Amino acid sequence: MTEAENIAKTLNMQPHPEGGFYKETYRSKGLISENDLDDDISGKRNFSTGIYFLLTSNTFSAFHRIKQDEMWHFYKGSPLKLHIITDKEEYSSVIIGNNIEAGEVPQFTVNARDWFASEVVKPNDYSLVGCTVSPGFDFKDFELPEREFLISKFPQHSKIITKLTRI
Repeated sequence: MTEAENIAKTLNMQPHPEGGFYKETYRSKGLISENDLDDDISGKRNFSTGIYFLLTSNTFSAFHRIKQDEMWHFYKGSPLKLHIITDKEEYSSVIIGNNIEAGEVPQFTVNARDWFASEVVKPNDYSLVGCTVSPGFDFKDFELPEREFLISKFPQHSKIITKLTRI
């Protein structure tokens, strides 16, 4: 069993629709009413949620977006490269890891409604990170688009979109 498989088993992780594995570790008891949320969020949401997220170098987390801010925290393994495309058509990337002197950051927040994907930086390795979402995550707020949809919106970023989408 590889170290990544052992981590996934030990933490009781399950496959995530965007790729990789996850385990919800926190869901606040407090709720935010629909009236206090953005207009495009329906229903109540928990104040905050948290997960472990494990990705290996033989896969990727496909471009997706949610309606909330998502803070990423680095824990173990290879640094993780996060790719972001805003609705203003701006592309950026950040390396989440522990080598601060090399420009890596141990945590990073993706803004609500930005499209993002991630991949493990080192070959034959894994990244174990955590993600905190506020207001709390709900799969009703999750969008995993097809490649052609994103390319039609952001044709200038077609190369990275093609690399980090599955369909």
